[in-house]
Amino acid sequence: MTLPCGSTIHYGQKDVAPVRATLSDPRRLRQFVTDPEMALGDSYTEGSLTVENDDIGGLLALALKNMNGNGRRPHALRPEKLMSRLGQITSITRAKSNVAHHYDLSNDFYRLFLDKDMQYSCAYFEHAADTLEQAQLQKKRHIARKLRLEPGMSVLDIGCGWGGMAITLAQEFGARVTGVTLSEDQHRLACERVRAAGLEDRVKIVLRDYRQVDETFDRIVSVGMFEHVGIPQYGEYFAQVFDKLAPDGVALIHTIGRTGEPVPVSPWISKRIFPGGHVPSLSETVPHIEHSGLYACDIEILRLHYAETLRHWDLRVQAHRAEIEEMFGETFFRMWRFYLVACEMTFRHGRQAVFQFQLAKDQRAVPLTRDYLHAPEEERSADLRQAG
Repeated sequence: MTLPCGSTIHYGQKDVAPVRATLSDPRRLRQFVTDPEMALGDSYTEGSLTVENDDIGGLLALALKNMNGNGRRPHALRPEKLMSRLGQITSITRAKSNVAHHYDLSNDFYRLFLDKDMQYSCAYFEHAADTLEQAQLQKKRHIARKLRLEPGMSVLDIGCGWGGMAITLAQEFGARVTGVTLSEDQHRLACERVRAAGLEDRVKIVLRDYRQVDETFDRIVSVGMFEHVGIPQYGEYFAQVFDKLAPDGVALIHTIGRTGEPVPVSPWISKRIFPGGHVPSLSETVPHIEHSGLYACDIEILRLHYAETLRHWDLRVQAHRAEIEEMFGETFFRMWRFYLVACEMTFRHGRQAVFQFQLAKDQRAVPLTRDYLHAPEEERSADLRQAG
């Protein structure tokens, strides 16, 4: 699709609403042919691409439907070709720099659009009417049930964010949690939250790479961190999980994933939002789990939950536009909106989902069926009272 400079075009398909867009900068026209993803993201961010009613979601949905609905297999790369486009091994120093680029923007900024617990990962919508706060709490409890927690168990939280998961596992399930993060802003706020909750005897937040942890734990949890590991480190990552997990332990790895063949990450996302990140396919991930010696006891794929999460975030970002522009300017606001909406549309119309890998050294460490995940609410409440 080519956008004529200075003119408005109207395009669409029979089963989708039409979209009108205008491109005003002639310098971007060639880039739309040679590098359309960068051109689309940057031209919208700078304001040279305008969409009628600011319907950037409709524009991106149409583009994704065109790519995925033309009767051909989606473009994929052979593993060796993909590896050549992903850069080199991520050192601890590089990993910290990548984390700071995104997560150290401002704690006050993230408070504007995240839930009260500041969960910056896919929520779990049990009902269509769930609020973001409800869905994020349901996500944490769903993960906790998969971990088969008992009071007093030790837990390693890899990539603990602002401490919400660690605090919940300690408060509701009686766990002793060590959370690790490379973000200085997250570390500072997480420590403050632990102190405010009176949990300093049960929760420890450390500014450290997961590869620098020496202890072993009854349970390991990692939510929204594996996307930043990078393919060259997958083997090392799961080897570290194996080494740090007790013989009868359980690990739960929650990550954005791809339900198709491997493809490189969006160049716009990689350059503007998440340097060093990659969305793994099952075929890229499972071989490293197998090689690590861990049993894959359960693999659950959450469909559309992240699309709904992103929709909630986008609505909150729009509601706080004035504050965000005061913090970072209009260009940043447009960039962040494009990022959230592009991700939402990819989860709705593309091949992205969320994987939850339940792993163990002993395949008898978890029940043989999923019944324990869906106990009646009164049984869950009794379990929580016992844990407290």
